[in-house]
Amino acid sequence: MAKDALMDFDKALELFEPVLGFEVHVELNTETKMFSPAGNPANEANHDAAPNTLVAPVDMGLPGSLPVVNETAVRYSISLGLALGCSIAPSSRFARKNYFYPDLGKNYQISQYDEPIAFEGSVEIELEGGDVVQIPIERAHMEEDAGKLTHMGGSTGRIQGAEYSLVDYNRAGVPLVEIVTKPVFGTEHRAPEVAKAYVAAIRDIVRSLGISEARMERGNLRCDANVSLRPRGQEKLGTRTETKNVNSMRSVERAVRYEIQRQAAILAGGGSITQETRHWHEDTGRTSPGRPKSDADDYRYFPEPDLLPVEPSEELIEELRAALPEAPSVYRRRLKSEWGFTDLEFQDVANGGLLAEVEATIAAGASPASARKWWTGEITRVANAQGDEPAALVSPASVAELQKLVDAGTLTDKLARQVLEGVIAGEGTPQQVVDARGLAVVSDDGALIAAIDEALAAQPDVLAKIQDGKVQAAGAVIGAVMKAMKGQADAARVRELILERAGQA
Repeated sequence: MAKDALMDFDKALELFEPVLGFEVHVELNTETKMFSPAGNPANEANHDAAPNTLVAPVDMGLPGSLPVVNETAVRYSISLGLALGCSIAPSSRFARKNYFYPDLGKNYQISQYDEPIAFEGSVEIELEGGDVVQIPIERAHMEEDAGKLTHMGGSTGRIQGAEYSLVDYNRAGVPLVEIVTKPVFGTEHRAPEVAKAYVAAIRDIVRSLGISEARMERGNLRCDANVSLRPRGQEKLGTRTETKNVNSMRSVERAVRYEIQRQAAILAGGGSITQETRHWHEDTGRTSPGRPKSDADDYRYFPEPDLLPVEPSEELIEELRAALPEAPSVYRRRLKSEWGFTDLEFQDVANGGLLAEVEATIAAGASPASARKWWTGEITRVANAQGDEPAALVSPASVAELQKLVDAGTLTDKLARQVLEGVIAGEGTPQQVVDARGLAVVSDDGALIAAIDEALAAQPDVLAKIQDGKVQAAGAVIGAVMKAMKGQADAARVRELILERAGQA
């Protein structure tokens, strides 16, 4: 794949105004699918199901099978629409979206077209430094997810070069809500940051509602990022591209930045932008062409003849409105106050998309400071090195357990990092890793004294300095003891014992 020419980001923003748009797909965690009684793999209880075991005749498109709407999915969709500030349609209708889906047995998707369940809303997002941006929502509509293709025999895992493909229908029919924004203007140099913050806000909303696991690495939440550029001073919108199914907030940010640089280079060179879908490649940090982007007419939408309109009562809408949790902006201000974080500390957590993880870790027993330290420090470092999301590496419960071991004196910070490494590697819980690797701090004073005496005997000049009152010289002995104990000693306790043995306690 040839490399695209890229323009310097700042130069691109001098010449062009970026216009963004987002289509975020949220998999609902109902027990069953959108139109069938099969188990829902987006529900945590079914996540590890074997391929093609969560299926029903409707999911396979078998003749004579008829869809039945999942009432819980409708309630969840209304709640999400309300949380997005949308109006709820008194009547909405499902439609058939005709498109070649090799992983949908019906060969069409049941979605909503001109009659969505929710429309005309707005989401407030907060950027670093406290700046607030309003993202206009055009609609949120219900639909079903497609299945999953696994391409075999190639070197990249993509269809290009593959020898054959395997289809898993487990995900076919999973309840989805697609949230579509209106064009987002005025983001300028902060366009990539706005993209990331918007996806983080949607994740916070659906998690607070309890309607989705919202784990991007599993595909519970996916973002299609639309980017177009128009020359400064021009009113007409530029041609957009749609980078599909970006599955991490970091990748959304990077994909938007890349598309701005790529499109600017083409336009400045006299070329034109092709309206198309694009694929994001995490390993190379680039996008590549997908297919020409179809307009709605190309999908030959028509009303789904097997389903009646959805007509929620006013009483149901008001019941769900009354049950809404606090808005993300209010939620963030409350957490910042409860945790006692400075603006910088809180932004560090928020910008990393780690509010939910830190909150859950605190709920599991860790202090706010220690939860922030682990998630924004070592866990994020490892995640960045591996190209993963921090939440994909370790659970909040494990982080809280790890910190409890540190607080109890079982582990030093250095040992705790080794234990974290084992947990991420799948070796078990923190306690199991400690036991298997033998990483607990040596608390036996007898073993420490033996190591101290050996170190003092090997450094009589240091012992003499300590006995002369130069207690800072103990550092050399502490280092020798820690090395002998393979780091499994409490340095403060070692220092106390050194001074005792040297007669300075």
